[in-house]
Amino acid sequence: MLTLKQITDNYDNVLKGLEKKHFQGAKETLDEVIRLNELRRSTQLQKDNAAAEMNKTSKMIGQLMKQGQKEEAEAAKQRTGQLKESIKQLDDQLTETEQHITNILLTVPNAACEAVPEGRDAADNVVERQGGKMVTLAEDALPHWELAKKYHLIDFDLGVKISGAGFPVYTGKGARLQRALINFFLDQAAAAGYREVQPPTVVNQASGLGTGQLPDKEGQMYHCELDDLYLIPTAEVPVTNIYRDVILEEKDLPVKNCAYTQCFRREAGSYGKDVRGLNRLHEFSKIEIVRIDKPEHSYESLKEMIQHVEGLLIKLELPYRILRLCGGDMSFTSSICFDFEVYSEAQKRWLEVSSTSNFESYQANRLHCRYRRADDKKIELCHTLNGSALALPRIVAALLENNQTPEGIHIPKALQPYTGFEWITED
Repeated sequence: MLTLKQITDNYDNVLKGLEKKHFQGAKETLDEVIRLNELRRSTQLQKDNAAAEMNKTSKMIGQLMKQGQKEEAEAAKQRTGQLKESIKQLDDQLTETEQHITNILLTVPNAACEAVPEGRDAADNVVERQGGKMVTLAEDALPHWELAKKYHLIDFDLGVKISGAGFPVYTGKGARLQRALINFFLDQAAAAGYREVQPPTVVNQASGLGTGQLPDKEGQMYHCELDDLYLIPTAEVPVTNIYRDVILEEKDLPVKNCAYTQCFRREAGSYGKDVRGLNRLHEFSKIEIVRIDKPEHSYESLKEMIQHVEGLLIKLELPYRILRLCGGDMSFTSSICFDFEVYSEAQKRWLEVSSTSNFESYQANRLHCRYRRADDKKIELCHTLNGSALALPRIVAALLENNQTPEGIHIPKALQPYTGFEWITED
Protein backbone atom coordinates (compact mmCIF):
# COMPACT_ATOMS: atom_id res chain seq x y z
CA MET A 1 0.00 0.00 0.00
CA LEU A 2 1.00 3.62 -0.30
CA THR A 3 3.07 4.96 2.57
CA LEU A 4 2.12 8.00 4.62
CA LYS A 5 5.44 9.57 3.63
CA GLN A 6 4.58 9.16 -0.07
CA ILE A 7 1.23 10.84 0.43
CA THR A 8 2.45 13.72 2.59
CA ASP A 9 5.73 14.40 0.75
CA ASN A 10 4.49 13.82 -2.81
CA TYR A 11 0.80 14.62 -2.55
CA ASP A 12 0.39 16.07 -6.06
CA ASN A 13 2.22 13.21 -7.80
CA VAL A 14 0.32 10.56 -5.85
CA LEU A 15 -3.00 12.26 -6.62
CA LYS A 16 -2.12 12.48 -10.30
CA GLY A 17 -1.12 8.79 -10.33
CA LEU A 18 -4.40 7.73 -8.71
CA GLU A 19 -6.46 9.88 -11.05
CA LYS A 20 -4.59 8.33 -13.98
CA LYS A 21 -5.89 4.98 -12.71
CA HIS A 22 -9.39 6.50 -12.47
CA PHE A 23 -9.61 5.83 -8.74
CA GLN A 24 -12.87 7.44 -7.68
CA GLY A 25 -12.65 9.93 -4.82
CA ALA A 26 -8.85 10.03 -4.92
CA LYS A 27 -8.52 13.55 -3.49
CA GLU A 28 -11.11 13.02 -0.77
CA THR A 29 -9.44 9.75 0.25
CA LEU A 30 -5.95 11.24 0.41
CA ASP A 31 -7.23 14.25 2.36
CA GLU A 32 -8.93 11.94 4.85
CA VAL A 33 -5.71 9.97 5.30
CA ILE A 34 -3.79 13.19 5.91
CA ARG A 35 -6.43 14.37 8.42
CA LEU A 36 -6.26 11.06 10.28
CA ASN A 37 -2.48 11.14 10.24
CA GLU A 38 -2.51 14.60 11.83
CA LEU A 39 -4.90 13.25 14.46
CA ARG A 40 -2.55 10.29 15.00
CA ARG A 41 0.45 12.58 15.43
CA SER A 42 -1.46 14.85 17.81
CA THR A 43 -2.60 11.86 19.86
CA GLN A 44 0.91 10.45 19.94
CA LEU A 45 2.24 13.81 21.18
CA GLN A 46 -0.38 13.92 23.94
CA LYS A 47 0.49 10.38 24.94
CA ASP A 48 4.23 11.12 24.98
CA ASN A 49 3.69 14.26 27.08
CA ALA A 50 1.45 12.38 29.50
CA ALA A 51 4.01 9.58 29.79
CA ALA A 52 6.80 12.09 30.46
CA GLU A 53 4.73 13.83 33.15
CA MET A 54 3.83 10.51 34.75
CA ASN A 55 7.48 9.46 34.92
CA LYS A 56 8.45 12.81 36.42
CA THR A 57 5.58 12.72 38.93
CA SER A 58 6.34 9.10 39.90
CA LYS A 59 9.91 10.03 40.76
CA MET A 60 8.67 12.90 42.94
CA ILE A 61 6.55 10.62 45.13
CA GLY A 62 9.50 8.97 46.86
CA GLN A 63 11.21 12.30 47.43
CA LEU A 64 8.06 13.84 48.91
CA MET A 65 7.60 10.88 51.25
CA LYS A 66 11.20 11.21 52.46
CA GLN A 67 10.60 14.88 53.13
CA GLY A 68 7.48 14.05 55.11
CA GLN A 69 5.20 15.81 52.64
CA LYS A 70 2.52 13.11 52.74
CA GLU A 71 -0.30 15.26 51.38
CA GLU A 72 1.81 16.32 48.41
CA ALA A 73 2.89 12.71 47.88
CA GLU A 74 -0.72 11.53 47.95
CA ALA A 75 -1.68 14.22 45.44
CA ALA A 76 1.19 13.06 43.22
CA LYS A 77 -0.08 9.47 43.45
CA GLN A 78 -3.55 10.57 42.38
CA ARG A 79 -2.05 12.51 39.49
CA THR A 80 -0.09 9.47 38.28
CA GLY A 81 -3.32 7.45 38.41
CA GLN A 82 -5.08 10.05 36.27
CA LEU A 83 -2.20 10.16 33.83
CA LYS A 84 -2.11 6.36 33.62
CA GLU A 85 -5.81 6.28 32.71
CA SER A 86 -5.32 9.10 30.23
CA ILE A 87 -2.42 7.26 28.58
CA LYS A 88 -4.57 4.13 28.24
CA GLN A 89 -7.35 6.13 26.57
CA LEU A 90 -4.88 7.87 24.27
CA ASP A 91 -3.27 4.53 23.41
CA ASP A 92 -6.68 3.08 22.50
CA GLN A 93 -7.43 6.15 20.40
CA LEU A 94 -4.04 5.86 18.72
CA THR A 95 -4.60 2.20 17.86
CA GLU A 96 -8.06 2.96 16.48
CA THR A 97 -6.78 5.83 14.35
CA GLU A 98 -3.84 3.81 12.99
CA GLN A 99 -6.18 0.94 12.11
CA HIS A 100 -8.54 3.36 10.40
CA ILE A 101 -5.67 4.70 8.30
CA THR A 102 -4.56 1.18 7.37
CA ASN A 103 -8.10 0.14 6.44
CA ILE A 104 -8.40 3.11 4.09
CA LEU A 105 -4.97 2.59 2.53
CA LEU A 106 -5.77 -1.07 1.83
CA THR A 107 -8.55 0.13 -0.49
CA VAL A 108 -6.31 2.60 -2.34
CA PRO A 109 -4.50 1.24 -5.44
CA ASN A 110 -0.91 1.92 -6.25
CA ALA A 111 -0.37 5.24 -8.01
CA ALA A 112 0.58 5.01 -11.67
CA CYS A 113 4.06 6.39 -12.33
CA GLU A 114 4.76 9.26 -14.73
CA ALA A 115 5.66 6.92 -17.60
CA VAL A 116 2.17 5.39 -17.66
CA PRO A 117 0.02 6.76 -20.51
CA GLU A 118 -3.40 8.27 -19.92
CA GLY A 119 -6.37 6.13 -20.88
CA ARG A 120 -9.44 4.28 -19.68
CA ASP A 121 -9.19 0.76 -21.14
CA ALA A 122 -7.27 -1.61 -23.40
CA ALA A 123 -8.04 0.52 -26.45
CA ASP A 124 -5.77 3.23 -25.00
CA ASN A 125 -2.73 0.99 -24.42
CA VAL A 126 0.40 1.96 -26.32
CA VAL A 127 2.25 -0.50 -28.57
CA GLU A 128 5.92 -0.23 -27.64
CA ARG A 129 7.19 -2.52 -30.39
CA GLN A 130 6.41 -5.65 -32.39
CA GLY A 131 8.60 -8.56 -33.30
CA GLY A 132 8.60 -11.98 -34.88
CA LYS A 133 7.32 -12.95 -38.29
CA MET A 134 3.61 -12.95 -39.00
CA VAL A 135 2.48 -16.16 -40.68
CA THR A 136 -0.04 -16.74 -43.45
CA LEU A 137 -2.20 -19.84 -43.09
CA ALA A 138 -4.46 -21.62 -45.51
CA GLU A 139 -8.10 -20.60 -45.62
CA ASP A 140 -9.11 -23.85 -43.91
CA ALA A 141 -6.72 -23.28 -40.97
CA LEU A 142 -8.12 -24.53 -37.67
CA PRO A 143 -8.27 -22.85 -34.25
CA HIS A 144 -6.34 -24.61 -31.52
CA TRP A 145 -9.38 -26.31 -29.97
CA GLU A 146 -10.03 -28.07 -33.30
CA LEU A 147 -6.33 -28.92 -33.69
CA ALA A 148 -6.28 -30.30 -30.14
CA LYS A 149 -9.15 -32.61 -31.04
CA LYS A 150 -7.70 -33.63 -34.41
CA TYR A 151 -4.29 -34.55 -32.95
CA HIS A 152 -5.57 -35.84 -29.58
CA LEU A 153 -3.63 -33.21 -27.61
CA ILE A 154 -6.21 -31.74 -25.23
CA ASP A 155 -9.56 -33.14 -24.13
CA PHE A 156 -11.82 -30.26 -23.11
CA ASP A 157 -14.89 -32.48 -22.68
CA LEU A 158 -13.07 -34.80 -20.30
CA GLY A 159 -12.03 -31.78 -18.26
CA VAL A 160 -15.69 -30.74 -18.00
CA LYS A 161 -16.58 -34.27 -16.84
CA ILE A 162 -13.90 -34.30 -14.14
CA SER A 163 -14.02 -30.71 -12.91
CA GLY A 164 -16.00 -28.35 -15.12
CA ALA A 165 -15.40 -25.90 -17.94
CA GLY A 166 -11.96 -24.28 -17.88
CA PHE A 167 -10.09 -27.36 -16.59
CA PRO A 168 -8.65 -29.09 -19.68
CA VAL A 169 -6.97 -32.51 -19.73
CA TYR A 170 -3.72 -32.61 -21.71
CA THR A 171 -2.94 -35.98 -23.30
CA GLY A 172 -0.14 -37.58 -25.32
CA LYS A 173 1.98 -35.06 -27.17
CA GLY A 174 -0.18 -32.27 -25.73
CA ALA A 175 1.00 -33.22 -22.24
CA ARG A 176 4.59 -33.56 -23.45
CA LEU A 177 4.40 -30.12 -25.08
CA GLN A 178 3.24 -28.67 -21.75
CA ARG A 179 6.12 -30.31 -19.92
CA ALA A 180 8.58 -29.20 -22.60
CA LEU A 181 7.51 -25.57 -22.30
CA ILE A 182 7.73 -25.67 -18.50
CA ASN A 183 11.28 -27.04 -18.59
CA PHE A 184 12.31 -24.70 -21.41
CA PHE A 185 11.07 -21.62 -19.52
CA LEU A 186 12.68 -22.75 -16.25
CA ASP A 187 16.01 -23.45 -17.95
CA GLN A 188 15.95 -20.06 -19.64
CA ALA A 189 15.21 -18.38 -16.30
CA ALA A 190 18.06 -20.26 -14.62
CA ALA A 191 20.43 -19.17 -17.40
CA ALA A 192 19.36 -15.57 -16.71
CA GLY A 193 20.32 -15.91 -13.04
CA TYR A 194 16.95 -16.70 -11.46
CA ARG A 195 16.91 -19.15 -8.56
CA GLU A 196 14.16 -21.73 -8.91
CA VAL A 197 11.80 -22.25 -5.98
CA GLN A 198 8.82 -24.57 -5.67
CA PRO A 199 6.28 -22.81 -3.42
CA PRO A 200 2.88 -23.95 -2.10
CA THR A 201 -0.12 -23.36 -4.35
CA VAL A 202 -2.34 -22.38 -1.42
CA VAL A 203 -1.67 -19.31 0.72
CA ASN A 204 -3.06 -17.76 3.88
CA GLN A 205 -4.81 -14.42 4.16
CA ALA A 206 -1.64 -12.59 5.23
CA SER A 207 0.06 -13.63 2.00
CA GLY A 208 -2.89 -12.45 -0.09
CA LEU A 209 -2.86 -9.12 1.72
CA GLY A 210 0.90 -8.82 1.31
CA THR A 211 0.89 -8.86 -2.49
CA GLY A 212 -2.43 -7.05 -2.88
CA GLN A 213 -4.73 -9.85 -4.05
CA LEU A 214 -6.71 -9.23 -0.88
CA PRO A 215 -8.93 -7.42 -0.26
CA ASP A 216 -9.12 -6.34 -3.93
CA LYS A 217 -9.52 -9.68 -5.75
CA GLU A 218 -11.02 -12.13 -3.28
CA GLY A 219 -13.95 -12.70 -5.65
CA GLN A 220 -11.55 -13.95 -8.32
CA MET A 221 -9.70 -16.37 -6.05
CA TYR A 222 -10.76 -19.87 -5.04
CA HIS A 223 -11.23 -19.86 -1.27
CA CYS A 224 -10.96 -22.97 0.92
CA GLU A 225 -13.27 -21.59 3.60
CA LEU A 226 -12.84 -24.35 6.18
CA ASP A 227 -9.10 -23.69 6.43
CA ASP A 228 -9.25 -20.04 5.30
CA LEU A 229 -6.71 -20.68 2.54
CA TYR A 230 -6.67 -19.38 -1.03
CA LEU A 231 -5.57 -21.15 -4.22
CA ILE A 232 -2.95 -18.96 -5.84
CA PRO A 233 -3.78 -16.99 -9.01
CA THR A 234 -0.04 -16.68 -9.74
CA ALA A 235 3.28 -17.76 -8.22
CA GLU A 236 3.91 -14.07 -7.55
CA VAL A 237 1.92 -14.45 -4.33
CA PRO A 238 3.87 -17.19 -2.51
CA VAL A 239 7.28 -16.28 -3.98
CA THR A 240 7.07 -12.59 -3.05
CA ASN A 241 5.79 -13.54 0.41
CA ILE A 242 9.03 -15.41 1.06
CA TYR A 243 10.33 -11.94 1.89
CA ARG A 244 7.46 -10.81 4.13
CA ASP A 245 8.86 -9.35 7.39
CA VAL A 246 12.42 -9.80 6.09
CA ILE A 247 15.28 -7.28 6.10
CA LEU A 248 17.68 -7.93 3.21
CA GLU A 249 21.22 -6.64 2.86
CA GLU A 250 21.87 -4.20 0.02
CA LYS A 251 24.72 -6.38 -1.30
CA ASP A 252 22.24 -9.23 -1.87
CA LEU A 253 20.00 -7.18 -4.16
CA PRO A 254 18.49 -7.73 -6.60
CA VAL A 255 17.01 -11.03 -5.43
CA LYS A 256 15.91 -13.04 -8.49
CA ASN A 257 13.55 -16.01 -8.14
CA CYS A 258 11.50 -18.05 -10.58
CA ALA A 259 8.81 -20.65 -10.01
CA TYR A 260 6.58 -23.01 -11.94
CA THR A 261 3.13 -23.51 -10.44
CA GLN A 262 -0.40 -24.33 -11.35
CA CYS A 263 -2.54 -21.17 -11.13
CA PHE A 264 -6.23 -20.92 -10.30
CA ARG A 265 -8.62 -18.14 -11.25
CA ARG A 266 -12.38 -18.07 -10.99
CA GLU A 267 -12.59 -15.65 -13.94
CA ALA A 268 -16.02 -14.56 -12.71
CA GLY A 269 -17.97 -12.72 -15.37
CA SER A 270 -15.98 -14.12 -18.31
CA TYR A 271 -18.05 -15.44 -21.17
CA GLY A 272 -18.37 -15.44 -24.97
CA LYS A 273 -16.12 -16.39 -27.87
CA ASP A 274 -12.94 -15.11 -26.21
CA VAL A 275 -13.05 -17.89 -23.60
CA ARG A 276 -13.04 -20.83 -26.05
CA GLY A 277 -10.40 -23.52 -25.75
CA LEU A 278 -7.26 -22.34 -23.97
CA ASN A 279 -8.06 -18.64 -24.22
CA ARG A 280 -9.30 -18.38 -20.64
CA LEU A 281 -9.01 -21.13 -18.05
CA HIS A 282 -9.68 -21.68 -14.37
CA GLU A 283 -6.50 -23.75 -13.93
CA PHE A 284 -3.31 -23.35 -15.93
CA SER A 285 0.46 -23.66 -15.77
CA LYS A 286 2.73 -20.63 -15.53
CA ILE A 287 6.36 -19.79 -14.87
CA GLU A 288 6.82 -16.57 -12.92
CA ILE A 289 9.92 -14.44 -12.45
CA VAL A 290 10.07 -12.28 -9.30
CA ARG A 291 12.60 -9.67 -8.28
CA ILE A 292 13.23 -7.79 -5.05
CA ASP A 293 15.40 -4.73 -5.64
CA LYS A 294 16.44 -1.36 -4.24
CA PRO A 295 14.47 1.63 -5.55
CA GLU A 296 17.22 3.24 -7.61
CA HIS A 297 17.79 0.01 -9.59
CA SER A 298 14.26 -1.36 -9.95
CA TYR A 299 13.57 0.17 -13.36
CA GLU A 300 16.78 -1.35 -14.70
CA SER A 301 15.48 -4.66 -13.35
CA LEU A 302 12.17 -4.08 -15.12
CA LYS A 303 14.00 -3.46 -18.38
CA GLU A 304 15.96 -6.70 -17.96
CA MET A 305 12.77 -8.65 -17.21
CA ILE A 306 11.09 -7.29 -20.34
CA GLN A 307 14.12 -8.30 -22.42
CA HIS A 308 14.00 -11.79 -20.88
CA VAL A 309 10.33 -12.34 -21.76
CA GLU A 310 10.87 -10.93 -25.24
CA GLY A 311 13.78 -13.34 -25.73
CA LEU A 312 11.53 -16.30 -24.94
CA LEU A 313 9.03 -15.28 -27.61
CA ILE A 314 11.81 -14.78 -30.16
CA LYS A 315 13.13 -18.29 -29.47
CA LEU A 316 9.62 -19.71 -29.84
CA GLU A 317 9.40 -17.97 -33.22
CA LEU A 318 6.08 -16.36 -32.37
CA PRO A 319 4.87 -12.98 -33.65
CA TYR A 320 4.48 -10.70 -30.64
CA ARG A 321 3.95 -7.17 -29.48
CA ILE A 322 4.70 -5.34 -26.24
CA LEU A 323 2.11 -2.97 -24.81
CA ARG A 324 2.63 -0.21 -22.26
CA LEU A 325 -0.65 -0.30 -20.35
CA CYS A 326 -2.59 2.91 -19.81
CA GLY A 327 -3.68 3.91 -16.32
CA GLY A 328 -7.21 2.61 -16.69
CA ASP A 329 -6.12 -0.88 -17.78
CA MET A 330 -3.53 -1.48 -15.06
CA SER A 331 -3.85 -3.78 -12.07
CA PHE A 332 -4.62 -2.54 -8.57
CA THR A 333 -1.04 -3.02 -7.35
CA SER A 334 1.23 -2.09 -10.27
CA SER A 335 2.94 1.25 -10.75
CA ILE A 336 3.71 0.45 -14.39
CA CYS A 337 2.95 -2.63 -16.47
CA PHE A 338 3.95 -4.04 -19.85
CA ASP A 339 1.83 -6.75 -21.47
CA PHE A 340 3.12 -9.20 -24.03
CA GLU A 341 0.75 -10.55 -26.65
CA VAL A 342 1.27 -13.19 -29.34
CA TYR A 343 -0.70 -13.20 -32.56
CA SER A 344 -3.01 -16.09 -33.32
CA GLU A 345 -3.31 -16.26 -37.10
CA ALA A 346 -6.12 -18.83 -36.95
CA GLN A 347 -8.22 -16.70 -34.58
CA LYS A 348 -7.07 -13.39 -36.11
CA ARG A 349 -6.47 -11.88 -32.69
CA TRP A 350 -3.79 -11.01 -30.17
CA LEU A 351 -3.51 -13.20 -27.06
CA GLU A 352 -2.00 -11.91 -23.81
CA VAL A 353 0.74 -14.20 -22.51
CA SER A 354 2.59 -12.08 -19.95
CA SER A 355 2.29 -9.05 -17.71
CA THR A 356 5.56 -7.62 -16.39
CA SER A 357 5.24 -5.02 -13.67
CA ASN A 358 7.10 -2.82 -11.22
CA PHE A 359 5.12 -2.35 -8.01
CA GLU A 360 7.74 0.00 -6.57
CA SER A 361 7.29 0.01 -2.75
CA TYR A 362 3.54 -0.73 -2.78
CA GLN A 363 3.77 -4.47 -2.07
CA ALA A 364 6.89 -4.06 0.05
CA ASN A 365 5.04 -1.73 2.43
CA ARG A 366 2.30 -4.33 2.89
CA LEU A 367 4.88 -7.09 3.28
CA HIS A 368 7.32 -5.14 5.48
CA CYS A 369 9.97 -6.20 2.97
CA ARG A 370 12.99 -3.98 3.58
CA TYR A 371 16.71 -3.75 3.00
CA ARG A 372 19.64 -2.36 4.99
CA ARG A 373 21.75 0.16 3.09
CA ALA A 374 25.45 -0.58 3.06
CA ASP A 375 26.65 2.99 3.62
CA ASP A 376 24.63 4.25 6.58
CA LYS A 377 22.84 1.02 7.68
CA LYS A 378 19.50 2.80 7.22
CA ILE A 379 16.57 0.43 6.66
CA GLU A 380 14.27 1.25 3.74
CA LEU A 381 11.47 -0.40 1.76
CA CYS A 382 12.43 -2.54 -1.23
CA HIS A 383 10.82 -2.44 -4.65
CA THR A 384 9.13 -5.62 -5.93
CA LEU A 385 8.67 -6.71 -9.54
CA ASN A 386 7.23 -9.73 -11.28
CA GLY A 387 6.45 -11.07 -14.72
CA SER A 388 5.01 -14.13 -16.43
CA ALA A 389 7.77 -15.96 -18.26
CA LEU A 390 5.50 -17.39 -19.49
CA ALA A 391 1.87 -18.44 -19.05
CA LEU A 392 1.36 -21.63 -21.04
CA PRO A 393 -2.24 -21.80 -22.33
CA ARG A 394 -2.15 -19.06 -24.94
CA ILE A 395 1.45 -19.88 -25.85
CA VAL A 396 0.26 -23.42 -26.63
CA ALA A 397 -2.70 -22.02 -28.57
CA ALA A 398 -0.46 -19.80 -30.70
CA LEU A 399 2.13 -22.54 -31.26
CA LEU A 400 -0.49 -24.98 -32.47
CA GLU A 401 -2.33 -22.50 -34.67
CA ASN A 402 0.61 -20.65 -36.21
CA ASN A 403 2.65 -23.78 -36.92
CA GLN A 404 -0.05 -25.93 -38.54
CA THR A 405 0.74 -27.29 -41.99
CA PRO A 406 -0.80 -29.97 -44.24
CA GLU A 407 1.82 -32.39 -42.84
CA GLY A 408 1.07 -31.62 -39.21
CA ILE A 409 2.14 -29.11 -36.55
CA HIS A 410 5.82 -28.13 -36.57
CA ILE A 411 7.63 -27.62 -33.26
CA PRO A 412 9.99 -24.60 -33.02
CA LYS A 413 13.66 -25.58 -33.07
CA ALA A 414 14.34 -24.29 -29.53
CA LEU A 415 11.67 -26.62 -28.13
CA GLN A 416 12.60 -29.79 -29.99
CA PRO A 417 15.26 -30.93 -27.46
CA TYR A 418 12.54 -30.68 -24.80
CA THR A 419 9.66 -32.34 -26.69
CA GLY A 420 11.75 -35.08 -28.26
CA PHE A 421 9.82 -34.65 -31.50
CA GLU A 422 9.81 -32.18 -34.38
CA TRP A 423 6.27 -32.74 -35.61
CA ILE A 424 2.82 -33.43 -34.21
CA THR A 425 1.02 -35.66 -36.69
CA GLU A 426 -2.14 -37.75 -36.76
CA ASP A 427 -0.36 -41.08 -36.21
